[in-house]
Amino acid sequence: MSSPVWHPFTQHGLGEAIPQIASASGAWLHCADGRRLLDGISSWWVITHGHCEPRIAAAIAAQAGQLDQMIFAGYTHPQAEQLARSLVVLAPVGLDHVFFSDSGSTAVEVALKMALGHWHNRGQARHQILVLEHSYHGDTIGAMSVGARSVFNRAYEPLLFDVATVPFPAAGKEQGTLDALEALCAAPEKPAAFIVEPLVLGAGGMLAYTAEMLRAMREVCAQHDVLFIADEVMTGWGRTGTLFACEQAGITPDILCLAKGLTGGAVPLAATLASAAIFESHRSDERARMFFHSSSFTANPICCAAANANVAIWREEDVPGRIATLGAALDAGLADLAAHPRLHNGRRIGGIAAIDLRVSDAGYLSDVAPRLRAHALAAGLLLRPLGNTIYLMPPYCTTPAEIAEAVAIIDNAVDALAG
Repeated sequence: MSSPVWHPFTQHGLGEAIPQIASASGAWLHCADGRRLLDGISSWWVITHGHCEPRIAAAIAAQAGQLDQMIFAGYTHPQAEQLARSLVVLAPVGLDHVFFSDSGSTAVEVALKMALGHWHNRGQARHQILVLEHSYHGDTIGAMSVGARSVFNRAYEPLLFDVATVPFPAAGKEQGTLDALEALCAAPEKPAAFIVEPLVLGAGGMLAYTAEMLRAMREVCAQHDVLFIADEVMTGWGRTGTLFACEQAGITPDILCLAKGLTGGAVPLAATLASAAIFESHRSDERARMFFHSSSFTANPICCAAANANVAIWREEDVPGRIATLGAALDAGLADLAAHPRLHNGRRIGGIAAIDLRVSDAGYLSDVAPRLRAHALAAGLLLRPLGNTIYLMPPYCTTPAEIAEAVAIIDNAVDALAG
């Protein structure tokens, strides 16, 4: 009997293998048939310290027996209070308020609604959102609207709202990006906000840009009183080498989106942090000016407990040191892969390494990525290339020997592609 499960980003008509994962530990997934898979992409960019991290697992178990779920509209609980205070301390200075939700997409939706509500409550008709070329911010309607138009959202175009796009700041073209952003921010009809993925665009192909460029874009927005939204759903919690990517540019956004690694990747939780000005524009004795957003599982106590355990790990253990060790191993791996004639444009930031395959069809729907993924799966590596971009984003516990193993599998997979 076939499974009734409908999997995300999966074309079931192709009949591709769907392995069943029975357990996990560290950097490894254990299949029901006895095979092991090295998790080369942190199970879609969420696992940070490793699968089934003991401190996080213990926190989840303890909380599940004490308080599992409660309404968060007008009520609170200790785990959420502790986590919110910790996030305010850890985040760039000036983000004083925390709104919880349950995924990266909803963290972005919350940010967009905060931005629009801010201007509405101040009596200013500012509705346009500025976005960065090649960006991706999630799969709900608002999040799709501020992402690149592509096959990902073509069927849903009638639902999406219009945005203005700023060119990606590729090396040597940074000034063009700043000029375009300046022109949009200075337009007679001022935009409401500019949303960016700081330092690296994930689904866009692991496209990296400099911290100096991030800071310059923030400065343009500040000069024109345009809200700056940093989507750190992927880049947060150490992926770029620092706790948050914004740290490397020395900036504080007006709104910061967090998810994925917030709980170490164990359970779903998101947070949208906002400045006092944005909070105050919603605070009033008029009920009509409240922030109209929630979900049933807002600030779920079990998820907040997992996040508090994750925060404790960051405070008490040398996580940056682990990321540095991982980065060195990824550098060595990229050097090996760069010797392959079919690979080029190797790049690394923090615990993310990427390299591009020389192909004529580099689109998301080409057969390159599925073939590479299938070869890696057969060899014991969980890989999910983005078109012709092959990347590794493993948990921070992954050893240099495991990275070398992953690199060897990738090298063989590229050879097999030519066969």
